[in-house]
Amino acid sequence: MRSITIREGTTEDVAQIYHFIRELAVYEKALEEVTTDEPMLREALFGNTARAFPLICELDGTAAGFAIYFYNFSTWLGKYGIFLEDLYVSPEYRGHGAGKALLQYLARKAVDEGCGRFEWNVLDWNEPAISFYEACGAVPMSEWVGYRLQGTALETFAAS
Repeated sequence: MRSITIREGTTEDVAQIYHFIRELAVYEKALEEVTTDEPMLREALFGNTARAFPLICELDGTAAGFAIYFYNFSTWLGKYGIFLEDLYVSPEYRGHGAGKALLQYLARKAVDEGCGRFEWNVLDWNEPAISFYEACGAVPMSEWVGYRLQGTALETFAAS
């Protein structure tokens, strides 16, 4: 059985995190949408105003995957929650429990910190991830439709 370790990311992990982000973008057929780089990630994840937090999953001491999370807030519950922005395990390390270990780590964190929710999104075509999440007991929020403003649309709206 392989040894799985989940740890908080450090500035020394920025290159590995960037590598995982690019692998994830290739998997999601969206590499051209990645506009970040290592200096931007270093500042966003470890700078004075960092509000997102990385985790590294290691199998037998080798980085196998990562997760990025941040806190949100539920007005109805009156509690913070954890939102999982990304979870990714490199293909050669899948099937050994790394993804489940990352999810469980964050679920325990949510419970330990009194969070009311642990949430994330998944692309509707990503059947392996959907099956995995549902096997963990997660349920889809099919009555909600996500919206996004970004780039020029965000700037235009903000200036109007």
